[in-house]
Amino acid sequence: MLYIIYQEDQDDASVAAGIRKEVKPQHLAYLDQHESILVLGGAMLAEDGAKRTGSVLILNVPSLADAEAFSQQEPFRRAGLFKSVKISRMRRGQWNPGAAPQSAEGN
Repeated sequence: MLYIIYQEDQDDASVAAGIRKEVKPQHLAYLDQHESILVLGGAMLAEDGAKRTGSVLILNVPSLADAEAFSQQEPFRRAGLFKSVKISRMRRGQWNPGAAPQSAEGN
């Protein structure tokens, strides 16, 4: 089953940036460790394309409990980066990977 994890950074941008800088290696290692269930993940950006405002992860796991367990152990969340985390089951609708941008920043 697919679950989307929608995570908004805490309001203090300087604190959030500090957490991201300090914990990024552990965050990336955690995602690599769970590559088999991670369908898509990426930072949410302000309209300027530079400022990080949160992140979205889409997982393929058997249950909400599995998605919650993944989220609870995610290093950015454990470090207090997010002011809110919402997890919701979703259904794959349209699927068109060819329409994805060529660059990570969506250009």
